Amino acid sequence: MKRKLGSITMALLLSLSLAACGSGEKPADAGASAAGSETTASGAETTAAAESSAPAEEAAPADGGTVANKEKPLVWFNRQPSSSATGQLDMTALNYNKDTYYVGFDANQGAELQGTMVKDYIEQNIDAIDRNGDGIIGYVLAIGDIGHNDSIARTRGVRKALGTGIEKDGNVNSEPVGTNTDGTASAVQDGTLEINGKKYIVRELASQEMKNSAGATWDAATAGNAIGTWSSSFGDQIDVVVSNNDGMGMSMFNAWSKDNEVPTFGYDANSDAVAAIAEGYGGTISQHADVQAYLTLRVLRNALDGVDINTGIATADAAGNVLSDDVYVYREEERSYYALNVAVTADNYKDFTDSTMVFAPVSNQLDESTSPVKKVWLNIYNSSDNFLGSTYQPLLQKYDKLLNLDVDYIGGDGQTESNITNRLGNPSQYDAFAINMVKTDNAASYTSLLDQ
Repeated sequence: MKRKLGSITMALLLSLSLAACGSGEKPADAGASAAGSETTASGAETTAAAESSAPAEEAAPADGGTVANKEKPLVWFNRQPSSSATGQLDMTALNYNKDTYYVGFDANQGAELQGTMVKDYIEQNIDAIDRNGDGIIGYVLAIGDIGHNDSIARTRGVRKALGTGIEKDGNVNSEPVGTNTDGTASAVQDGTLEINGKKYIVRELASQEMKNSAGATWDAATAGNAIGTWSSSFGDQIDVVVSNNDGMGMSMFNAWSKDNEVPTFGYDANSDAVAAIAEGYGGTISQHADVQAYLTLRVLRNALDGVDINTGIATADAAGNVLSDDVYVYREEERSYYALNVAVTADNYKDFTDSTMVFAPVSNQLDESTSPVKKVWLNIYNSSDNFLGSTYQPLLQKYDKLLNLDVDYIGGDGQTESNITNRLGNPSQYDAFAINMVKTDNAASYTSLLDQ
């Protein structure tokens, strides 16, 4: 209210003196930015009538004006806005406003790493892999979400590396095969590996989407039940277990493959999966969650501060935070930051035992006088998701303090968008938003709330 009265008084004084007052009182660099910072007129240029019509609860930028919800910084993370049917990016969502970005990881690079990791393990341990000596390396595959780009990429990566993939519409088919013990499924083919002068057939014995009865995907319990069914049906035909993530992978490992000494491969480098490598878990992929979590909040911080979007990312900030170009890439045409992946195996797993440790090059506290505390709304699509709950969110909670961000963390049920959006009833109380959708093609469920 004091700000509004001051603005009205200023407007009256200006009209009496016929003097013009612009934004020259702002520091010279206050409006300097790149790729998405906002420059606004000073409070003296905002009419009293315009101010009085603005919602009182809207967040106020440093210059004393107000920012509409649809103009506030927004980062999509972990689930890139895209078509669940075709994988095509939703550029409307990615360009929602000039301060909108996506943060994730390079799914294709990581998928290739996972497939190569599985193939290398088979080749290096062939004497122990073919459990029944039939010359067929049989594997089962736990698929997370058939409509999720990351899950699609990982399925393709494994099939491509093992030679079991079949092209469909220009890409390796990522559809589940159900059961394929005879090698006749139409979505895959038998692959071939020549190891030590001997040829082996590689066969995807079974694969399915791990979706529970309530509709939640990437479901660990469903994967645990599936390996029970598969092992009862296929027995020692199963030589390798592969999963689109560690949550499902560890469920299958603990339920069956650990006791039967069958190597199991996942993705995410969750702490329990990394520790399990010492007990026979075959390996996992680190998607540099420490870098992703930092980027998720850093792009918001930069937009809120009105500085170059790559401050503390490609170029060092005043505190010395900076990322090297071997841990992330930025694709401007997609408005997306991607962390790069690293294979975690028996050779290096001890370096990854704490998945919630912040990345040292970006672990310095920001000065609150130049980066004042701002309020952020952030949701996790499924509060039960192992990777997001046990790795990503703990990292976010460490970075939010370093970046002077007051974050409200909202956990969803993993099934419906409304379970999350119903808790975004008053977006005007927040300065920025970080959104992790249930389904990748539901971006409008969130932006429609910000448009109001």
